[in-house]
Amino acid sequence: MNLVLRSTRVVTPEGTRPLSIAVADGRIAALLPYGAEVPPGARLEDVGDDVVLPGLVDTHVHVNDPGRSEWEGFRTATRAAAAGGITTLVDMPLNSLPPTTTTAHLRAKQAVAQRAAQVDVGFWGGAVPDNLADLRPLHDAGVFGFKCFLSPSGVAEFPELGPAELDRALTEIAGFDGLLIVHAEDPGALAAAPARPGPAYADFLASRPRGAENAAIETLIAVARRLDARVHVLHLSSSDALPLIAAARSEGVRITVESCPHFLTLTAEEVPDGATEFKCCPPIREAANQDALWQGLVNGTIDCVVSDHSPCTADLKTPDFATAWGGISSLQLGLPAVWTEARRRGLPLRDVVRWMSTGPAELAGLASKGAIEEGRDADFAVLAPEATFTVDPAELHHRNRVTAYAGKTLYGVVRSTWLRGSRIFGSDGIGAGVPGRRLFAEPPSGRLLERTS
Repeated sequence: MNLVLRSTRVVTPEGTRPLSIAVADGRIAALLPYGAEVPPGARLEDVGDDVVLPGLVDTHVHVNDPGRSEWEGFRTATRAAAAGGITTLVDMPLNSLPPTTTTAHLRAKQAVAQRAAQVDVGFWGGAVPDNLADLRPLHDAGVFGFKCFLSPSGVAEFPELGPAELDRALTEIAGFDGLLIVHAEDPGALAAAPARPGPAYADFLASRPRGAENAAIETLIAVARRLDARVHVLHLSSSDALPLIAAARSEGVRITVESCPHFLTLTAEEVPDGATEFKCCPPIREAANQDALWQGLVNGTIDCVVSDHSPCTADLKTPDFATAWGGISSLQLGLPAVWTEARRRGLPLRDVVRWMSTGPAELAGLASKGAIEEGRDADFAVLAPEATFTVDPAELHHRNRVTAYAGKTLYGVVRSTWLRGSRIFGSDGIGAGVPGRRLFAEPPSGRLLERTS
């Protein structure tokens, strides 16, 4: 054993309790009583009353590297992840150039990530109209599943699947029991919605109605039921769809769903006109809708909470909601944002762990991630849950420091982050927004992950 990490509060699947976590060769070797003697040769790290969580797993990140690395890159994205307590991320197949739609494109992306990743990184493949023959090779190459859009993606190189194309792609993926993850907005419903360009958030919200999500999810459920296929709904913002998903599951449809920190912590009522740092698709909706999403989390209909970190250069966030790039950058802030709102609603930190670590790990089939228990990777986030900080964009680590959380005071300061028993992030300040040295592992120690089952 080479490390013992000790805390009065360690979040495990059995509950939160004082423990000493013994680490050997990058894995959790034993969970020892809090006051246990440190084994010979092991280094003790006592974090006092700070809480030790399993490292977070974020399965929805747009790193955009290579090709649009001026938007984001593996070095900056994974530093932001580490500073936010995230030890594993899975990269989306767009908005990089080329997109991850062939094995050659996957290898190009892996080569870039290999040199720069601060945390462990896996990859989703893409399902587009012309790559049906590439799906099985991508699966065999280790992608965790396949992303598709049912409406335009916003980038020409990653077109959406029409109904017949969705059927063909899902038939192919079901043949090897793969997973299809879906941006679910119905193009017909979007086309029928009022489209008024300009700075008014109310107009933008009207252009992306809940009905577009609901209709697309109904379509997805019907196809998945017929093919007995595994599907996952990305970034759910419409709470209206929760009964549809729950009913489908009760019938045996293999469907899971995620939501995102911005849908759970920000509301349409607070978005100023022209503030396109709040723009995302589907959109941030009203407070009543947010309350229903939280109920979906509490009752287990929503399986996980992930960032949908989708950055761009600042100039693309024009004041016109119709033309501004849609995406919210929150890798570094997702944990404190969700914890702040969960705390306000009287929900415990162990629930946040289930939504942001255990659930995403299970979605991607990452059996060594997502919990503090013997045999798993020694990935940890050390959190001061009662400490607060005010978000200062200058203190964020993603490449373009545009954020919808600027000026917000949040609970939960990430003191340090550990990957396979090595500290990859530490701070002597009290969190993002407060000056202090940010210490990262050099050289970066993240590994490339591939699906293993």
